Amino acid sequence: QVQLVESGGGLVQAGGSLRLSCAASRRTFSTYVMGWFRQAPGKEREFVAAISWTGGRTYYADSVKGRFTISRDNAKNTVYLQMNSLKPEDTAVYYCAQDLSINIVTKPGAYDYWGQGTQVTVSS
Repeated sequence: QVQLVESGGGLVQAGGSLRLSCAASRRTFSTYVMGWFRQAPGKEREFVAAISWTGGRTYYADSVKGRFTISRDNAKNTVYLQMNSLKPEDTAVYYCAQDLSINIVTKPGAYDYWGQGTQVTVSS
């Protein structure tokens, strides 16, 4: 069982930046994938970004391309989401998740472990 803990959320004005962190309690295998998802109240959880742990390949949702950057720190077993040029529509609870499969996927159901989430609110 893997424990994931997100941090770094908060309130920011449109155009501002935040960096989210997700720390895993246990080191994962190199073939695992870490992803970021977000969910607004009453809406379905949607994919934001993902990274393969060893290769470092990344994939982004169209809505965040050019604004968000996902990265990882192998020594700390931590994944980050740098969010720039934030928009009000980015407001949501952001979750990190771990996929035990080898390929990067965008469907929430493919991920095996989830953090508790961190709130990101972007004001106009």
